[in-house]
Formats: sequence, structure tokens, C-alpha cells
Amino acid sequence: MPFDDQLRADTAPLYTDLYQLTMLQAYWAEDMHANAVFDLFVRRLKHRNFLLACGLEQVLEFLESMTFSEEAIEYLREQGTFDEEFLAWLSDFSFTGDVYAVAEGTPVFPDEPLVEVVAPIGEAQLAETFLLNQLTFQTGAASKAARVVQAATADGTDRLVADFGMRRMHGTDASMKGARAMYIAGVDSTSNVAAGHAYGIPITGTMAHSYVEAHDAEMAAFRNFTRQYPDTVLLVDTYDTMTGIEKVIDLAREWGDDFQVRGVRLDSGDLAELAKQARARLDEEGLDDVMILASSSLDEHKITDLLEQGAPIDGFGVGTRMGTMADQPYLDSAYKLSGYDGAPRMKLAKDKSNLPGRKQVMRLFDDGEATQDVICIAEEAGDQDGTPLLMCVMKDGERTEAGRPRPLDDIRAEAARQVKALPERLRQLDLADPPYDVSISSALENRRDAVQANLRDRMNLPA
Repeated sequence: MPFDDQLRADTAPLYTDLYQLTMLQAYWAEDMHANAVFDLFVRRLKHRNFLLACGLEQVLEFLESMTFSEEAIEYLREQGTFDEEFLAWLSDFSFTGDVYAVAEGTPVFPDEPLVEVVAPIGEAQLAETFLLNQLTFQTGAASKAARVVQAATADGTDRLVADFGMRRMHGTDASMKGARAMYIAGVDSTSNVAAGHAYGIPITGTMAHSYVEAHDAEMAAFRNFTRQYPDTVLLVDTYDTMTGIEKVIDLAREWGDDFQVRGVRLDSGDLAELAKQARARLDEEGLDDVMILASSSLDEHKITDLLEQGAPIDGFGVGTRMGTMADQPYLDSAYKLSGYDGAPRMKLAKDKSNLPGRKQVMRLFDDGEATQDVICIAEEAGDQDGTPLLMCVMKDGERTEAGRPRPLDDIRAEAARQVKALPERLRQLDLADPPYDVSISSALENRRDAVQANLRDRMNLPA
């Protein structure tokens, strides 16, 4: 797999905010090269009961390749902001730190580190923008897709869900990484051919209304397309849905045993009622193996409504609202310094503070069901009950065994297993009551309080 579908490895470090580079030069000028600890986490869930961590693979690829080419250095030179000695130092720059992360496909909750970077402060600082960009988007996309898949399969029926979102997603990088994240979350296929090629995701598609309109008769369009693609799915609503269904039936009679059409797609109108009528007519003609698929501005709520109406739909093509995460197009993610030169650090700002020092997240289970997460000090994890979520995926700038690339299908299967282990109330669309229990250990609470008190005293702040 290439380093990235959009980034060029020789200019990848330029995919950052300018202030990361100006701070990097300031750290260099002040000879500040001690190790720092940065946590990437999400502050609050908003309209979700859990998030599904995603994007780690691209993060590790980026960190492995974070070097400045001559082209990148020349561009920085042209800005007139950077000293020549600093640019010379950049020519030998590479990431040499450690990375701890939860595995992709792991359900996560507020304040829990998805990734913890331990590295010389300039290296860790420079990683911020790309890490936030990739982990925030992919985690958001996977979390939305998990809800769509849950809605489609809530009654235990294994209905298909296809990603149709590429055309309205926010650029090609989003459509590529979104397809990857949504597949991990349980979506079965994508219409995005490039994503299929890059990640091995099954690709799917039917036909557009324009193909039908380009023919003088709808029947001619159906006949010609199925001659080319015998097991296709036919789009039946270009003119009138039930008239289109009757033409599919006519085609089945015409072709007899050679008829192999796999399904029909409904894309407009009252999908629930049309699905019922279509199913009844197809079954009357012995075409009970012809699936009914639906599209048209679907999301988890519309899918739930259709199924609650008893719509006999076998699969859904879900596009814009899943691909753009329409109800929550961003996560309240943050990448914050929590330690420098051996001392815990934190931010005190109201509603934006963070937990100081290196941490671990322990997940507790009862009879296979996740019951509670405890965020603790990394060093005390061995004394805590539960399963640790943060693994060392990179050591001294090189991947560990835990950080090696994994087959996407393995990540997908593990995500399904972990989501299934969540309490049932978290797997519903409504906000869980009560929400999942996340607490901090007594030792971490004491550390936080001590650091806060020390900061207020040193900065002469009110208590």
C-alpha cells in the first residue's frame, strides 16, 4: 500500500499548521529537546453512545515517513521565517519517539487517549495536525457507520449496507479514508473503486437514471444492461417504480431460466410502501430471490423507520448522510501536552482541561460484557483490574509487532466483536441512560489535583 493515497512522502511534513513549524524552530532555538507526552482524545460524545477508534494505520505511516526533503526545505526557506541553521537541522529530521494507541476498531469514550505520543517535544508537536486530521475524521466516520449498520441489523437480520457517499464527501481523501473507516465499522462494500483498489474493500454499484433515460424505452435499457451484466441490480424508479417492477417481471418471463437479475433498487418515493408492493409482485411471479435494495438520503434514523414500518428491504445504499457524518460532522478532539521533561503538565482552561502524565485505560468486563473503563496512571496499570487498551505500537520511531499493518478484514471482525461486547443500551440510537461508566483512578485524580494546585500557586491564579 502506498504511504498515503493523497500525500507525497517527500512533502508530507508540510501537511501541518504553520505554528507547528514556528514552535519547532522555537524549541530548537531554546535547545528544548526533552521528551514530551501528548494525548489525543475526544472531550465529549454529543450524539453518540461510543466512538469507534480508526485511523491509526495512516498515523503510523506518516510518522515513519516524517522527513523533510530538499523540496520541502526550499519551500520553507522561501517563506523568510526560518533560520538557515534550523533548516539544516531539519534536513536530518525524523520521528524517534514512542507511540501508544488503542487498536483500530476499539470502542472509546470521552477523555480516553486514542493515541499517546512520547517523543522529543518538537517531534511530538509536529505530529499534532496530521494526527488530529486523520484520527478525528476516520473515528467520526467509523462511529457514524457503526450506527447505520446497527440500524440495518437491529432485528438480527443480516442486511447489506453499501457506502454510496463518495460524490458528496469532502474531497478525495475523505472519500478514501471514509470508505476504509466505514468498512471497519461493518459496512459491506463501497461504490468507490479507488478505495476498493487501495484497501481491498468489495466494490458495488448498479446503474444511474441517466442510463435508463438515454434509451428510448425503459425495457430496452433493462434488457441491454442485463445482457451485459446478468446478475445486476436494476434501478426501477426512473419513471414509475411499480411500472419498472413490471418490466423486471416481463424480463424474467422473457429470459426464463437465463434470468439472473440479483435485485432491484428503489431510490425515490415512499420507500416502505413501494418495497411492500414490489415484494408482493415479485413473490407472486416466483421471483422471491430477487432482492430489494433502497437508497435516497438514508441514515440510521430513516433505516430504522423503514424497518419499523415492515419494509421488506434486503439492503441499503447509504451516501451523503453517512459519508459526511451529517448530524455530527466533527468530533471535539484534542491533542494536548500532558508531560514534559519528566513532569506532568496540563491545561486549566474551563471545559478544556486535560489529564496530566502518561496514562492507561483499563476496560472491565462482566461475563463478557464491558461494564466500565478506568483511566489510570500508566505505571499503576499492573495493579488495576481489567484489560489494558493502550498498546505500544511504535518504539524509537519504529513499529512494534502491535503496530504492524493488519488485514482490514481482521480489524473489521475485531470491531464487530468489541461493539457486540458493549452493553445493549449503548448499541441503540437513542442516548444511553445511563451512559457508559468512565472513571479515573484515585492515583490519577490525586495527580490531577496536585498539578492543578501547583499551577495555580506558581501562576498566582485564584483557587
